[in-house]
Amino acid sequence: MGRRPAPAPWRWAALLGFALIAPVTLPAGGAERRQPEVRRRQAGEPLLPASVRSLQAAPECQAPALALLAADEPLRVLRSWSDAGGERWLQVEAAPGPGLTPARRGWLAA
Repeated sequence: MGRRPAPAPWRWAALLGFALIAPVTLPAGGAERRQPEVRRRQAGEPLLPASVRSLQAAPECQAPALALLAADEPLRVLRSWSDAGGERWLQVEAAPGPGLTPARRGWLAA
């Protein structure tokens, strides 16, 4: 019986590469084929500021502050506005606070 010739090194490299890389792209390999969905805020959902912000009387940096808003206080966006300098402002309404204080409206720099 004759001796079989050893496979070429490139065949081993191809086989090893396929064995290591191919399972990652298969569903059982753990890869996710579809892109995750980006969830966007719906128009009726409240906006939650990320930090303590001041509610301003007008859409200007020098406008007087009406109140301080907590970082997790829900806000309802009423309208959006851009000033001449290109800064974006949101007119918001804060939910009524404890003790049945009326809802507060004002401007936040976006």
